[in-house]
Amino acid sequence: MLERTKKRHTNKTVVLTFQGPESNRQAAVESLARLGFVDTSDSIPWREAFPDISDEQGPGVVLRAMRRREGLTQKELSNVADIPQGHISAMERGKMKIGVARAKKLGKALNGGYRVFL
Repeated sequence: MLERTKKRHTNKTVVLTFQGPESNRQAAVESLARLGFVDTSDSIPWREAFPDISDEQGPGVVLRAMRRREGLTQKELSNVADIPQGHISAMERGKMKIGVARAKKLGKALNGGYRVFL
């Protein structure tokens, strides 16, 4: 049986988007950094970072990566998200579409957004 290799995150995260004058951008980033926020404005969509992964495989790759980031086995994720372990395996391998309902359950269980699975 697989053992967890790192502690599971207990804090929920939130994504914030702001509009304002460019001249105050650095001050805003520094203020939010002191509160524990991270500037992700330089991140890119996974499809651009991994063009060799097809749209059918992509959501499964994201699912596997997020599950591993949280230090969960497929069985543990199955219990948390209330989705059969066999379905999680099939979704990770690109053999089963995730769908909106499952994506929302997985997003909540993995402390992330659900749209990355669609």
